[in-house]
Amino acid sequence: MNLIVARPAGLYCPPGDFYIDPWRPVESAVITHGHSDHARVGHARYLAHDKSAGILRSRLGDIDLQTLPYGESVLHKGVRVSLHPAGHVLGSAQVRVEYAGEVWVASGDYKLEDDGTCAPFEPVACHTFITESTFGLPIYRWPQQAELFADINQWWRSNAAAGRASVLFCYAFGKAQRLLHGVDASIGPIIAHGAVEPLNRVYRDAGVNLPATKTVAEVDAAATSQALVLAPPSAQGTPWMRRFGNYSDAFASGWMLLRGARRRRGVDRGFVMSDHADWPSLQRAIDGTGAERVFVTHGSVAVMVRWLRERGLDAHGFQTEYGADDVADQPAPTAKPVDAEQILPAGPAPDARDAAS
Repeated sequence: MNLIVARPAGLYCPPGDFYIDPWRPVESAVITHGHSDHARVGHARYLAHDKSAGILRSRLGDIDLQTLPYGESVLHKGVRVSLHPAGHVLGSAQVRVEYAGEVWVASGDYKLEDDGTCAPFEPVACHTFITESTFGLPIYRWPQQAELFADINQWWRSNAAAGRASVLFCYAFGKAQRLLHGVDASIGPIIAHGAVEPLNRVYRDAGVNLPATKTVAEVDAAATSQALVLAPPSAQGTPWMRRFGNYSDAFASGWMLLRGARRRRGVDRGFVMSDHADWPSLQRAIDGTGAERVFVTHGSVAVMVRWLRERGLDAHGFQTEYGADDVADQPAPTAKPVDAEQILPAGPAPDARDAAS
């Protein structure tokens, strides 16, 4: 039985008549998390984890939103749906779908390391698992969190001693709050860009402990030279950056593991930090489900599929319109048209809503 099939609007559950992270407007959408490639405007009804509510409403406006805590289920047209921690960002969830004794889990995006800003990943037993593979290559292995923050703190401390601001470019939702939670706030003031601060408030409202942040206008020139500045990549090269004078800059991303990535970004330092699972974590997560069939989405699909098949699993890859990297705060790239016959077993013909979207 195929509980989730591909349609032009996204991943669809035929018996339940709902979609998971659809990329075109639909009637009923279950959302794994608030990044823009997974949570889009235009759906009639949304279902998400309760800690995603603040993010979704801030980004999508006044939507018809039903929320669930982790582990609690709803029965919709005979299909039991529940949400389980994905460890990606605040409110991120894996979607468990059960019908007629069959269990599928759509993971959305996930990571296994507990970063202290969201509920840590929990493996969910299932027959079929849908996994991301953003960093699905053996070269991607993240440093331990203690090592990462020791490096960031030392960089900030050295810059402050030399009278230079430390500008750290990071994505506004998830990455910035993880950095805030982990740095040593005693080194100096922390300045948050205007794109970052509203999301900090959402995290604080959800009970996540973050140190105090200020706008650049609230910090005098002398203190600015001691500051850590968290800014989105879009701020690089803008007039806003002139306020920090002779600053040192860095970029936090999983891509910083690649030798040329820092050079292309044009920054002084690169810190290897991702909110996605690295290669060993992808393997552990898939093993933890006990699934016999795995569908692999966005990222290094071919490599992951081959590795899974070599281990005796029934593995397949398919295209989606989810982000191919961790630039999740930017508009999602346009993917090639989804061919349901080549991806997942095809469901019923698209209805009028799908055809018109």
